[in-house]
Amino acid sequence: MNENILDGLSMNLEQANMDKLKSVFPECFTEGKLDIDKLLSLCGEYIDNDFEKYKFEWKGKAECLRLAQKRSAGTLRPCPEESVNWDDTKNLYIEGDNLEVLKLLQTAYYRKVKMIYIDPPYNTGNDFVYEDDFADPLARYKEVTQQTTKSNPETMGRYHTNWLNMMYPRLRLAANLLRDDGVIFISIDDNEVTNLRKICDEVFGEENFIGNIIIKSNPRGSMSVSQLAQQHEYLIIYAKNL
Repeated sequence: MNENILDGLSMNLEQANMDKLKSVFPECFTEGKLDIDKLLSLCGEYIDNDFEKYKFEWKGKAECLRLAQKRSAGTLRPCPEESVNWDDTKNLYIEGDNLEVLKLLQTAYYRKVKMIYIDPPYNTGNDFVYEDDFADPLARYKEVTQQTTKSNPETMGRYHTNWLNMMYPRLRLAANLLRDDGVIFISIDDNEVTNLRKICDEVFGEENFIGNIIIKSNPRGSMSVSQLAQQHEYLIIYAKNL
């Protein structure tokens, strides 16, 4: 039997993480299952049932993590007829749902990317966020191709939550692609700069924060007694491993 037969799915990130843990802490596995309490104790973190810990939580966070690690059955298909210098170019332009594409890139580019730049929706209330649900791939494909992503007004009650649920799985997958000496740049403005820093601290590690560059942009609105004109945006920078 050929053991190299492909199963048609994207990289199994959960199994890769378990294999890394098993190689370092084999004693924390019993019958193939991870004993999380033993793992924590070996790292000096003893269970004390203290639930009042500093952490960043929102509704849907756990599901976001499961979504990021759910394997994709999608395939990237070449389009030579839409390409330039197909036989000679070393560049790739990929068009598709960005969460699914990030999953598909894991197999070929896991821990190989030097630099990533992301320009996400700023969550101004008028831009769009993705509602990720791949239970029915065909329905999802139709939704994406018809551009039926949803606007996210502040009045809907889940203003920051919807944005966080969109960003968190994508940042988790982006982090997997970075080399040990890799770096990521993310553009943002005042609407979500605080939340972006919090989720990046979790995904990349607070110790890997490099800096926050302030970039002058076109002013939105005029100066008044009760309002300042917003004339700047931010470029958040994190390293994979400082």
